[in-house]
Amino acid sequence: MYWGVMGFFDRNRKELESRGIDPNRLPPGQYFTDRFPVLHAGNVPVYKDLKDWTFRVSGEVENPFVISYEELMELPVTEVTTDIHCVTKWSKFDTVWRGVSFSEIVKLAAPRSTVTHIMCNSEFGFTANLPIADVTGDKIALLAHEFDGKPLEPDHGYPLRFFVPHLYFWKSAKWLRGIEFMNADKPGFWERNGYNMYGDPWKEQRYWGD
Repeated sequence: MYWGVMGFFDRNRKELESRGIDPNRLPPGQYFTDRFPVLHAGNVPVYKDLKDWTFRVSGEVENPFVISYEELMELPVTEVTTDIHCVTKWSKFDTVWRGVSFSEIVKLAAPRSTVTHIMCNSEFGFTANLPIADVTGDKIALLAHEFDGKPLEPDHGYPLRFFVPHLYFWKSAKWLRGIEFMNADKPGFWERNGYNMYGDPWKEQRYWGD
């Protein structure tokens, strides 16, 4: 069994080489795919329309606020092309995302100097914690509303998904409804259920103790 698994990953990397793609883009223990697999717990939210949808920014900020979807879509849009890596071991290369840079939210909210982390708050009580250093500065962090030139599909987070591609993809919280700025770390939904608090693909930080 062990050698069979190793053989699969070796073949997958060889296929990348045959396509002229550097296999070193794959973190340890990952395989690439052209598909976009779906992983979530529970139901997918259904919206008849977004007229009552709101996005809330709260916590350790000078300017907490709530905005509508229409107001959110009026903010500047950023497009990025980057690789993504799921904790279930698949990676997808050169994915194209569009949305509002998290830096725009930072400008509006004015976080206090004591902020160390944020919590993404999503539909059905799903949450994901992130260090503020991983969503500011030169890090890619978007409130994404498009993938591959189209609005997000419901399974992938419509109408809004937090997007932070340098960490395992569960940190890119689907169905985002708000951000809380915090002065200490605390686990989100998946972290309370056995996933690593940070989730670095290059260190294989998948689960507690990794």
